[in-house]
Amino acid sequence: MENQQQNAPSEEEWDAEEGADIYGEDGAVKPEFLSHIGAAIGDRDILTLRQDVGDLHQSEVGDLLEALIPEQRRALIDLLGNDFDFSALTEVDDAIRAQIVDALPNEQIARAMAELDSDDAVYILEDLDQADQDEILAKLPFTERVRLRRSLAYPEETAGRRMQTEFVAVPPFWTVGQTIDYMREEQDLPESFSQIFVIDPTFHLLGAVDLDRILRTKRGVKIDEVMHETRHAVPAQMDQEEAAQIFEQYDLLSAAVVDENERLVGVLTIDDVVDVIQQEAEEDLLRMGGVGDEELSDTVAATTRSRVPWLLVNLATAIIASLVIGLFDATIQQMVALAILMPIVASMGGNAATQTMTVTVRALATRDLDIYNAGRIIRRETVVGILNGIVFAVVMGVVAALWFDDTTLGIIIGTAMVINMLAAALAGILIPLLLDRFGIDPAIASSVFVTTVTDVVGFFAFLGLASWWFGFG
Repeated sequence: MENQQQNAPSEEEWDAEEGADIYGEDGAVKPEFLSHIGAAIGDRDILTLRQDVGDLHQSEVGDLLEALIPEQRRALIDLLGNDFDFSALTEVDDAIRAQIVDALPNEQIARAMAELDSDDAVYILEDLDQADQDEILAKLPFTERVRLRRSLAYPEETAGRRMQTEFVAVPPFWTVGQTIDYMREEQDLPESFSQIFVIDPTFHLLGAVDLDRILRTKRGVKIDEVMHETRHAVPAQMDQEEAAQIFEQYDLLSAAVVDENERLVGVLTIDDVVDVIQQEAEEDLLRMGGVGDEELSDTVAATTRSRVPWLLVNLATAIIASLVIGLFDATIQQMVALAILMPIVASMGGNAATQTMTVTVRALATRDLDIYNAGRIIRRETVVGILNGIVFAVVMGVVAALWFDDTTLGIIIGTAMVINMLAAALAGILIPLLLDRFGIDPAIASSVFVTTVTDVVGFFAFLGLASWWFGFG
């Protein structure tokens, strides 16, 4: 979150010797550190900034950038110059990253992209306008330019977009000794890696060798004798969430990424997969709330635009529920108690449906729910809905009977509660399954339809039973 004032005096001076711990007990950047950095920026104290910011981890620099006001972010980057780690931009939210990058000249961005790993560079470049992308890429050396263009050519949220194009690959006829010497002498290798890939002259993937196997094998042994088949190569066109599930299932640290011709084009590493898992979980949560890809740093106008469409849909569903209530206006006029109690039936159904829907949407996202176990899960949720309905029917029936001194009213609301809790359980699982079956993201659309079902069924069951029992209408 952005602080409105960074240069306010703090209660204690920032101790540079303790600067490694920039976070307070609440997990946020310490106010005294922000004040210290704000003062250094204001004084253009480059030496202090290099000392206290230059050695921070990229994630810590990202948190610092998010905490600073926009003018200080640009000033910090300018003052640090070549000491600023542009990989920190992958740690801030999209809106802040766009503000920072838009404020920087393309020539400066190009110099920074040449120093970054390809996956980090793509992450920064992919949100730029095509014209800016082309201008920045044109300033890069040929090899880096080709690598980045290849990654950017893959669709968003695929393994090809998230992969790192720097990897270690050797032919199968090399010996372990040759491979070790190559890794020691070659300058253009990734900073860290856990696997060496084995390829033929056309870059078709043959296998892989783990580094620990290399270190435990004698120098004269050929690579094809110690390599293993890469059973978990990831297609470049695969959705990044599916790739993350492969990592989770097989406990991978890295995986080869291959094109449609089974040629090695990159490597997907666990640090990128962790980011994907977090990103996908956040997207599902935000979509279930009807707020899309909203960021905390978004403007009022952008936030309003993202929320209005789903609020309009919710308004339409609320009108449908009101029309159902309107069918029983004479019944409500005859018995005011119905108007007091009917929101309880709809609310309990909505909450129960949300519980089932949340579990279902997450199970679909993780591929734990499929055609083979769907029937069993539907039966389970049906039984759970009936049992919950009975429990709360007894509780609410007794409350209503004592509240309004009317046993019949207690029986009616209890019966309506059972009906709506059953409908909630079925809607909570069947609607996400149907949406997923037709290729619609259940995280986006489920909540609106589920709420409509529970409202309509709840009102219709309660008011309909009351109208029939008491003879109103």
